[in-house]
Amino acid sequence: MERQCFIKLLCKTFEENEMEDLLDDNSAELLYRFADLLVETNEHTNLTAITDEKGIILKHFADSAAISRYIPQGASVLDVGCGAGFPSVPLAIIRRDLAVTSLDSTGKKIDFVLSAKGKLGIDNLNAVCARAEECVEQNRETYDVCTSRAVARLNILSELCVPFVKVGGLFVAMKSDKGAEEAAEAEEGIKKLGATSTETRAYRLICEEMAIDREIRIYNKISSTPRQYPRKYSQILKKPL
Repeated sequence: MERQCFIKLLCKTFEENEMEDLLDDNSAELLYRFADLLVETNEHTNLTAITDEKGIILKHFADSAAISRYIPQGASVLDVGCGAGFPSVPLAIIRRDLAVTSLDSTGKKIDFVLSAKGKLGIDNLNAVCARAEECVEQNRETYDVCTSRAVARLNILSELCVPFVKVGGLFVAMKSDKGAEEAAEAEEGIKKLGATSTETRAYRLICEEMAIDREIRIYNKISSTPRQYPRKYSQILKKPL
């Protein structure tokens, strides 16, 4: 992965998607180094199917950065089901004001995120290996923002995420362009969890000839989540709210 070409395409992509203000020389360099580490590690540890430069820049970096505008200054952010660190690692790189935590139940992926944190010096990033429905016992309503990308349908995802959010905080769900159906089936359950829909943004991200259509669905936490939620994951799957 050639540094100069990668950074040039990265900057061009962020500019084309009106996110150029999120990049400076330091964050561009760190994103390049993170991409290089991702590709290198992926050669022996299966982290992601996306390893080409355009795919990483568009589907991992630009997609992760797109939620930045909806996260308040200085917020504590939890990324549930982070995988190899998306959106949490790019968020921590471009928003050094945030305190970001990556959460995933797969040890090799959290090991990778912790390795990236150490090698790249991302001091506003933490990583925890645990299941969300178990981790919440010690972290209930402690985060300003909880986000997640492509982990599960919204009626399942919301029960895993909303209990982590403080009253007055946000649940930011990253979805494909077909999120309306999921939102409709999850609406009543999200109300039971103490949240309400406040905003939906649909948009297209481009990188040269590549494009992806995405949605961000934002929910405001208006009251405490009842203590019985989240249930065990098997129960959530069997009977979503």
